[in-house]
Parts: sequence; C-alpha cells; structure tokens
Amino acid sequence: LAVGGISACTATIPIKFTQQAVPGVTLSKLKASPEAYTGKVVILGGVIVDKKEEGGHIWLKVKNRPLDRDYVPHIPTSIGDSEAGYYWVMINPQGLSQTYLDWARMTVVGRVSDEKPVQAVSGEPVLAALYLHGWGSNWGGYGRREDVWEDNQAARYLSTTPKSPKQF
Repeated sequence: LAVGGISACTATIPIKFTQQAVPGVTLSKLKASPEAYTGKVVILGGVIVDKKEEGGHIWLKVKNRPLDRDYVPHIPTSIGDSEAGYYWVMINPQGLSQTYLDWARMTVVGRVSDEKPVQAVSGEPVLAALYLHGWGSNWGGYGRREDVWEDNQAARYLSTTPKSPKQF
C-alpha cells in the first residue's frame, strides 16, 4: 500500500525485488530483445507523460530515465542518448496514492508483459508493476517528497530464490 514520507536511510527498492530483477536491464536492451525478457522482473526509471484507464488497470506511459546504482532515475546525459524512449507501466490501482501523477520521477519494478494498452506504439515495452517509488513532486520541487506503492497481490508470487545473472 502507499506510504508517504520515506526516510533518506530507507533503501530505494526492497531487497525482495532487487534479488528477483535481472541485473543491468535497460530500455534499449528490452526494445532490442523483448522476447528474452518477457515474464522477467526488471527495474527502470522514468517520468510519467500520459495516463489511461483500461481493463481495470491504470496504464502509465513513461519517458525513460536511466537509473544510477541506487536505482534513482536521472536525466540522460544527452538528447540522443541510446536510452531515450518510452515504455508503459500497467498498475493495479488498489492502494495507489492519489498523488502519483505529481511525482517528478519514479523507479519502476515490474514484470515484462506481453499485454499492451490500446494506445501502445509498436516497440514500447510494458511492465506489469510490482513496486513503484515516486520521487519528488512536480509542484513542490525536485526530490522533496517520496511515495511508494506495492502490488501486494502480485508480490506474493515472487520467487524466494534469487535469479543468477549467469542465466543470460
């Protein structure tokens, strides 16, 4: 469920998610080999640029922002950055903070899905959200407020055994 006011000493992403995520996945890797990642847990960053409600889900179109080693999204170093692009996040709206559209940036943990919203453009990956970390507020400054959301129903189905990076 949504929790506001995360302290600075709290990990950006709970370990149960970082252990499950395929390490080093970027938007360009997802776009280049979508079938290789379907069903896998990945972590991306970005900013919300559009929202749709469809099929009982909230669909967010997200402009990619590369993550640092602490899973914090940042503006790409150049306009022509290879990580420029968009992806979609499918969210179960239960427990989602009403302020999520005000997040300046977000970190997304999600399972790569072959489901697509009607509006999706070919080549835009879709992540079924497991965990979101919202950074700052578009109205209150960069990084001043943080929120998190977790799909508790989907999170129950995460494997208890971390994936080995050697599987790829």
